[in-house]
Amino acid sequence: MADVEHRPSNFIRQIIDADLASGKHSAVQTRFPPEPNGYLHIGHAKSICLNFGIAVDYQGKCNLRFDDTNPEKEDIDYVNSIQQDVQWLGYKWDGAVRYSSDYFDTLYSYAVELINKGLAYVCFLNAEEMREYRGNLTQPGRHSPYRDTSPAENLALFEKMRDGGFQEGVCSLRAKIDMASPFMCMRDPVIYRVKFAHHHQTGDKWCIYPMYDFTHCISDALEGITHSLCTLEFQDNRRLYDWILDNITIACHPQQIEFSRLNLEYQVMSKRKLLFLVEGGHVSGWDDPRMPTIAGLRRRGYTPASLREFAKRIGVTKQDNTIEISALESCIREDLDANAPRAMAVINPLKVTISNYPADQLEWLELHNHPKEESMGSRKVPFGKTLYIDRADFREEANKKYKRLVSGGEVRLRGAYVMRADEVIKDADGNIVELICSYDPDTLGVNPADGRKVRGVIHWVEATQALPAEFRVYDRLFSVANPAAEDDFLSVINPNSLVVKQGLVEPSLKEAKAELAYQFEREGYYCADNKDHSADKLVFNRTVALRDGFIED
Repeated sequence: MADVEHRPSNFIRQIIDADLASGKHSAVQTRFPPEPNGYLHIGHAKSICLNFGIAVDYQGKCNLRFDDTNPEKEDIDYVNSIQQDVQWLGYKWDGAVRYSSDYFDTLYSYAVELINKGLAYVCFLNAEEMREYRGNLTQPGRHSPYRDTSPAENLALFEKMRDGGFQEGVCSLRAKIDMASPFMCMRDPVIYRVKFAHHHQTGDKWCIYPMYDFTHCISDALEGITHSLCTLEFQDNRRLYDWILDNITIACHPQQIEFSRLNLEYQVMSKRKLLFLVEGGHVSGWDDPRMPTIAGLRRRGYTPASLREFAKRIGVTKQDNTIEISALESCIREDLDANAPRAMAVINPLKVTISNYPADQLEWLELHNHPKEESMGSRKVPFGKTLYIDRADFREEANKKYKRLVSGGEVRLRGAYVMRADEVIKDADGNIVELICSYDPDTLGVNPADGRKVRGVIHWVEATQALPAEFRVYDRLFSVANPAAEDDFLSVINPNSLVVKQGLVEPSLKEAKAELAYQFEREGYYCADNKDHSADKLVFNRTVALRDGFIED
């Protein structure tokens, strides 16, 4: 077991520590059990980090198991994407990938055992009738008229269900528990239903499929899971989890432990709503960089380390809460500030001609890739007579708080010379189209000799060697902190969540690799898009803006 003092403690780890100390368990076995009906989101990342992280810290094992009991909503594409997400986050599952469908024969035999014990019956109430019979939170349910059918007759009916003898919706297999229970999940829940659907793992072998609640606990037990960790919405279902395992012949009985799910500001975390965004064309797909999916965050430039750190910081509790988006952004900023190389990109270009620089000269300046990490090396950046700077870095007039270029004023060009704005050229409509500037050739890497003050430092690119690039400036997908609370969450989609701009980058970025992050100096953190970026078409996604008011010198 890992040293307790060197890992974050929480109520789950306290339970595990007590179980190991008492001898209840000699080793820890967890599992991550997603349903393959969509892409994983950041809430699943929290669960991945929890389950796999516990296995790592306690020298235990963690399974990856797909709870694939609903073939109509599942797809092999989701299966593949989930495996990629887990591996990308830096985790390895124990042994082969597992599927609940691996256990369909065994699950069927346990359903037969419950029938033979008089604890399950085939019910012919339709869905509407079943809701009526179930009652509500203030009224107990009523017994189904089929509840007291004999085990022998139920067994024959169940076999007929398995053999395709009933159409969908005609009947189901229900557990016989307690129709007066204050917990709705215990009022004779359905544990098998008829569904003529092709399954991505078992093909057309089955036309009946077990329900999630019946499948999940048995799958845990068959795999020897010691601690079955799930979110709080399954808290009431723990009673059904335990009831099923208590009433079948199985050696292992895992302990279900619930923790709060992740709610994040300015996002929706419901798979149904995420699917609605995708299918409605409100985003470009599951991996749209505005989505809270792991694939979307990865494409946007978030790193595995930043998501693991985020999961660590928010911790594990039983208290439902909403995490500020700034907490996530802080994790990626800190990671990229330390690890992302610097580069120069001009997103809103303004032409600059340096009047006193030789027209036929091009010099290559050496700039550090990181101001604090010499190990990251340096790169050559061209400097010549014609440059581009960002339009936001020039004003004809400005107060003293403006630390960039103004008419008649001077700034330092990043890694290069001090430059003065001498003349502004405008078009017929009065728009600024070019600046005529002069440079001080004696200021490369040094301050002006006469002690004159320079207002600030700005970034730039040299015109003849700069490469055209597309910049996708991403912002929050929703304009309100809690879009899920709106009557129509689509009405609060942020219309400016994506702004596409065409600009220029320094030539070293021709070799930029997909998902590799850069700090574009004074612009923000960007990464090369993992779908659309190529050497012939440079496409960069903004991961996150720099800190408010922050300009790195």
